[in-house]
Amino acid sequence: MGSKIRVGLVYGGKSGEHEVSLQTAYAVMGEFDYSKYEIKPFYITKQGEWKTGAALDGRPANIEELRIDASESKQTGFALAPLFAGVNADSSTDHEEPRIDVVFPLLHGTFGEDGTIQGLFEMANIPYVGAGVLASAVGMDKILMKKVFAQEGLQQCLFRYFNRTQWERDASFFIMECEVALGYPCFIKPANLGSSVGVSKAKNREELVAAVNYAFRFDRKVIVEEFVDGREIEVSVLGNDDVKASLPGEIAPSNEFYDYKAKYIDGKSTMQIPAILSPEITESVREMAIRAFQAIDGSGLSRVDFFLRKHDSQLFINEVNTLPGFTPNSMYPLMWKETGVPYKELLNTLISLALARHAEKQRIDYIGDSAG
Repeated sequence: MGSKIRVGLVYGGKSGEHEVSLQTAYAVMGEFDYSKYEIKPFYITKQGEWKTGAALDGRPANIEELRIDASESKQTGFALAPLFAGVNADSSTDHEEPRIDVVFPLLHGTFGEDGTIQGLFEMANIPYVGAGVLASAVGMDKILMKKVFAQEGLQQCLFRYFNRTQWERDASFFIMECEVALGYPCFIKPANLGSSVGVSKAKNREELVAAVNYAFRFDRKVIVEEFVDGREIEVSVLGNDDVKASLPGEIAPSNEFYDYKAKYIDGKSTMQIPAILSPEITESVREMAIRAFQAIDGSGLSRVDFFLRKHDSQLFINEVNTLPGFTPNSMYPLMWKETGVPYKELLNTLISLALARHAEKQRIDYIGDSAG
């Protein structure tokens, strides 16, 4: 490693959350200490093509500059070469790029936080910020996540799930099951998507059927959850094996629920940090957040979301987000700021955690004693 740590920022992506990723990348680029880090941008188009530009000495003038323009047909291979420099024995390429020291993925949704790109980084044997393959995959799949939470004994709301084939074969059965077990209103979500994309609230059978069909646009599996009349509480988690939880925050959504519009478009949702909670509930929600993070084998960072039911103050875990929004105005860094960890220190810590996790994994013997 040279005098500066060479950080590859990966953003964009073949995902419905492409634009959200650009917002995150643009914000993060403005917060790095450029005397300590050299920042190399890696842009993934909506079609999945990789593009890379010159190292940055500061944030670009506007967000559109993040859509790196490169028309060479070999661009994806060219862009990936610095990431795979550590495993590429062929040094006869027509360009020489210094190896990236650590990757900071700023991707949301499919192919970004579902374990797929984390697998690419694992194959490249390169350190990267955030959860590994398993934790990313489980954190993305709401059905598997809830099964893990149940095994851990974490209280959660009732839910039902099915895939497209099951729904097409016997929709009437699943409608009846949802109505009997969950009742109305209920929430319908694609199993594998973030930022509340594809999420609907149904108040009757007609809305339920329409919402399920809408959710199937985005995934082959759908989850239906009971409605909890509660406050939306969130906690930021930071660490690898030694894990810390921030003070909790609270979201007051501008819409009927915290959907994509409320998160990213109308700007009217409000945040209360720290959330106004009793000391006992504050301690409980932080402890549950750490348990959830460890249950999925998390590393680096996660934001853990809860419902606090209004009539009896019962806590229900909702989900773990392994790549939460990361602009300076996002809940994850704001909760840490209130807890005493400012944004730049948070960036430094996440990179240190990525390097430490990678170093620890190098102790694993993948070959064994076989003579083959």
